[in-house]
This record gives sequence, C-alpha cells and structure tokens, in this order.
Amino acid sequence: MNWKKGILVCISSLFLILTACSNNEDSEQNSAGNIKEIVGIEPGSGTMTIAQETIDAYDLDVSLTPSSEPAMLTELETAIKNEEPIVVTLWQPHWMFTKYDLKFLEDPKKTLGEEENIHTMVRLGLDKENPTAYKLLNNFYWEVEDMNEVMSKFAEDDNVEPRDAAAEWIEDHPDKVAAWTDGLEKVDGEEIELAYVNWDTELSSTNVVALVLEDLGFDVTLTPLDMGIAFESLASGEIDGMLIAWLPVGAASYKEQYDDQIDDLGPSLEGAQQGFVVPSYMDIDSVEDLPKK
Repeated sequence: MNWKKGILVCISSLFLILTACSNNEDSEQNSAGNIKEIVGIEPGSGTMTIAQETIDAYDLDVSLTPSSEPAMLTELETAIKNEEPIVVTLWQPHWMFTKYDLKFLEDPKKTLGEEENIHTMVRLGLDKENPTAYKLLNNFYWEVEDMNEVMSKFAEDDNVEPRDAAAEWIEDHPDKVAAWTDGLEKVDGEEIELAYVNWDTELSSTNVVALVLEDLGFDVTLTPLDMGIAFESLASGEIDGMLIAWLPVGAASYKEQYDDQIDDLGPSLEGAQQGFVVPSYMDIDSVEDLPKK
C-alpha cells in the first residue's frame, strides 16, 4: 500500500507543479510586458490625438495602430476568445462593456481626459429656417443606460438593424419622447439631413432622433461621414445637424476649428468616458504599468 500512496503523492505533486506553471505562463502572457501596441480607431480623431499624447506623456514603448471601430472590436473579441493581451481605445457607453468583462486603465496624469459629454450641433440659421427640427434637436437628451439599451439590441444581433432597435426603444419610453416633442408643431415633408459617424453610439442616438423627426412629418436623410468631414459639412451648411461630438476631448480639435461656424446645442448625453481599455483577465490596472522606453 505504501508504494501506491507514494505514486499518488508523486502524481498529485506533478499535477500541482504543472498547474502552477500553467498559471504562471498565463499570468506572464497577460502581463503588461507583452503589450507592443495599442489598437486605435480612425486616424485624426480626437480619441487618437489624446491616445498619442498619453503615450508620449508616459514615455511608453508601444505603438498606436490606427484602425476603425469595427476592426478594433474584431481584434478585441479575437483576443478575448484566445485570452490574449490587448489594449484598445474604447469608450463608454458601449455594448462591449455589457458583453465582456472589461476595465479602463487608470490614468494618473489625466491625459486621456475625464468625463465626456456627447453634444448635438446644428448649422447656423436652422433655428429660424426650421424651428420644429431645431427645437427637437435642442430638446433631445437621454442617459447612458438609454443608449446602451439601444446599442445592445443591434450590436449583439446581426438580424436587428439600428433603426429597428431605435423604434423599439421609442415604443418602450413614450414619456421621454413626449418630453422632447411637447408643444412642437408637425410639418409636411420638410427635408432635414443628419450626419453620423459609423459608431454604435452615434447609430443609436441618430436613429432615435430620425424616427422622432419622421413622426413629426420630416423627410429625414442620414449621411455617414468621418468626424472631420461631418464638422466641415455642418460648418458649410451642407448638412443640418449631428449628434456625434464628444467633448471636451474627443472632438476638441474640430470644435476649435469650426466653433464660430456651427451652433452647439450642448450635451444630449452626459457621463461618457473614453480611455485605454483591457480585458479584466489581464494583470494590469494603470497606464503606468505599460512598457516604458
């Protein structure tokens, strides 16, 4: 019996050693030292500007890789599936935070900014030329959880279109919609064009507002544009409005460039956040933990 016990003890010890080695390998694999790049979004955006400023401020030995939101999310999901290390530029509200266990890296120097608001902006003169549309856009305001509710319906189900998710939210929240439209006169087929950036956040708000405008009698056109082109088009009067400007940081450079050529109606959503985000299984909590030069 003693020799059998001895074999069992050896096997148990070997199992514990192998498990410990595996855990150590996983921990080392997901440590900050394995990060060589930060996966970003569209080049020229405010998000990419502050991301690069953060890399410089912390003297990080990582590259900032331009991408797009869909491509960045694909890389993030692939990394999570394989439990690999990854750092991305991401923001909240975003449906990925409801689907996966993610965390923002702490930013002691505050170079990534703090709380962000999403502003509604319209072309100069819209208040006089189209007061109903102007008032609706000025009245539109909702919460982070409202946007997440719309996003989660279409972002996680390819069979659900953003417009359908927006329609469902409107049906479920008649009191909020009534507050936006209170006292507004209906129109008969007046045209209005809204620009949006192809982000899930902006798809949510823009589709909700478009449907409410249509219910007021408007013929609404939604035009996808890059952030910089959207600001330029609004300043020149080629479009009527947009609900895409993350401030005071995300769209700061465009706001500064076109400030006197647009009408900023203020926040339609408050309490947003952007920064460097990692899966929670990674052994890293702060930007300061990333590799330095």
